[in-house]
Amino acid sequence: MLVDIQNLRIAFTSRGKRFEAVRGISLTLGREKLGIVGESGSGKSLTARALMKLLPKTAQVSADTLRYDDVDVLKASERQMRRIRGGRVGFVLQDPKYSLNPVKTIGSQIDEAWREHKRGSARQAKQATLDLLDQVLIRDPKKVYASYPHEVSGGMGQRAMIAMALAPNPELLIADEPTSALDATVQAEILRLINDLVEKRGMGLILISHDLPLVSHFCDRVCVMYSGQIMEEMAASDLMNARHPYTRGLLNCMPSLMHPRDRLPVLAREDIWLEETAR
Repeated sequence: MLVDIQNLRIAFTSRGKRFEAVRGISLTLGREKLGIVGESGSGKSLTARALMKLLPKTAQVSADTLRYDDVDVLKASERQMRRIRGGRVGFVLQDPKYSLNPVKTIGSQIDEAWREHKRGSARQAKQATLDLLDQVLIRDPKKVYASYPHEVSGGMGQRAMIAMALAPNPELLIADEPTSALDATVQAEILRLINDLVEKRGMGLILISHDLPLVSHFCDRVCVMYSGQIMEEMAASDLMNARHPYTRGLLNCMPSLMHPRDRLPVLAREDIWLEETAR
């Protein structure tokens, strides 16, 4: 088992008031593809960042269990976490123009990720980077290697981010809305690329997304989050037959070319959902 999270809670205090953003969620992950879906603010990204100990110091984190493989994340030192971040777990964020350093070439940034964990020479790092750029299907790796982030398209930048995350050959890839800034055609290409790389390398994957149909076709399992809690967990193939009213509401709000409607329904939320989950 790569990930074991039991009763994770994340809270913040502002103006003397405490707000619990993640409320006692539990999930596990092996070498499989897990999708976490839900609206913005439901706690998806906070959960992933808690696993990597990347939350701000103002965050109050507690859990019965928060482990990555053999490491107790709650008790782990910063030195231990630096070995995990990037080395054992790759993190792909949603918009490359905010994630890549604008004053460094793409090649130098991937080189740095590789050398930080592999400890090779500059020449070895450059060759490894060119190989990685080739693996993520960039047609002219040498040109992109020497380019700055503003000189490449969004899709190209996202491929570079994936190459950087995969540079140290991690066991787990966390992809947080990796296609949200891309058009539909490029989205499909990036997801196909991630899927191929994950399967070839035998990695685990956590895909955070708003796109329910995408997750249902792409992942093995799905967790549906609402207001910091998991409403429902199921096999991805069963997502379209979900039973929880929140999941059904999300599905009903999606437009369909096969069954067009003049007006999409507004998602109704019920306090009892959180009461039932808390029991």
